[in-house]
Order: sequence, then C-alpha cells, then structure tokens
Amino acid sequence: MSWLSDLWPYVAALLPTAGLLYLFYVIMKHIIEGDRRERAAVRQWEQELEDRRRETDGNIRPSS
Repeated sequence: MSWLSDLWPYVAALLPTAGLLYLFYVIMKHIIEGDRRERAAVRQWEQELEDRRRETDGNIRPSS
C-alpha cells in the first residue's frame, strides 16, 4: 500500500483541475447547444415571416 500513499498527493492535486475542466466542458456544451437552438428558432421565425409576406403580397392587387 506504499504506492497508494505515494500516489495520493498527485491525485489530490489533479482532482480539482479535472473537476473544473469537466464543469467548463458542460457549461460550454450548453452554451453552444443553446446558440444552435436559438439560431434554428430565428431561422424558422424569419421563414414564417417571409411566407406570410409572400402570401399577403400575392393577395394585394394594384388598383387601376
């Protein structure tokens, strides 16, 4: 068990860094996923506006 007591200080020193790295990964993953969903929602909203505009433009007849 001597090797375990020799190894423990290294594990204790690296564990907080590994925890922060994991936390950073999770946060960045959620940020990127949220951005992707927001872009998709904006793209859909703009497409709906464009479809509505084309629909109303097609129904308007110029007065002669």
